[in-house]
Amino acid sequence: MAGHSKWANIKHRKGAQDKKRAKIFTRILKEVHVAVKEGGGADPDSNPRLRLAIQNAKGTNIPKDTLERAISKASGAGSESYQEVSYEGYLPNGIAVFVECSTDNLNRTVSHVRSIYSKYGGELGTNGSLEFIFDRKGVFVLEMNKISGQELEELEMNLIDHGLQEAEQNDEMLVLYCSYEDFGSLNAALEEKGLEVQSADLQRIPNSTIDVRIDQAKTALNAIETFEDDDDVQNVYHNMKLTDELVEQLELS
Repeated sequence: MAGHSKWANIKHRKGAQDKKRAKIFTRILKEVHVAVKEGGGADPDSNPRLRLAIQNAKGTNIPKDTLERAISKASGAGSESYQEVSYEGYLPNGIAVFVECSTDNLNRTVSHVRSIYSKYGGELGTNGSLEFIFDRKGVFVLEMNKISGQELEELEMNLIDHGLQEAEQNDEMLVLYCSYEDFGSLNAALEEKGLEVQSADLQRIPNSTIDVRIDQAKTALNAIETFEDDDDVQNVYHNMKLTDELVEQLELS
């Protein structure tokens, strides 16, 4: 199945995350906490959201005892309650940025997000203003070295019946995409086949991208990194077209 050059975005995002492993741990453990509170308790067998959070935690090598403490803490009386909110806006040069947060203080979060947009010459918009740019899709990342060529072709054909829309690969990773509605079905199919998924989540995928110069990309990515450094921010998405060549230039600069 043909891809649409999303790999460069996934690759750059993964590279940025690898440099901030502690923040990734914090982000996933917060998702574990929210999953326990909102998804139906501390039993992953009856809480699909928690089961997925645990799966992603294992994919980032979070220690088992750390994960178990997080689940236990979230199950206790008086533990924090987080609210999930999102913010949409633009950076200069027409770059759309979608920011997903999990917070225990809405006033603090919106103040921080607005100030980051402003600092980099952008502007916070209204909720729903970027709906025409981003589609919410399931994204599954698997390691290519655990899948043979023959298995890959057969796998893609089988997974179409479970909602697979698109597959993209390189020497390192296989990235599978499905609609928001088919996320659970595709995740269950991968589990049933015994395939180890490095990460599985719902992402905001741009249905169109804009070309940017390297200086514009660097400025925008600095803003995105600032968003990601905020403790309340879980995920940040944008619609810049990051070609492999541009990613290489950014990594060298």
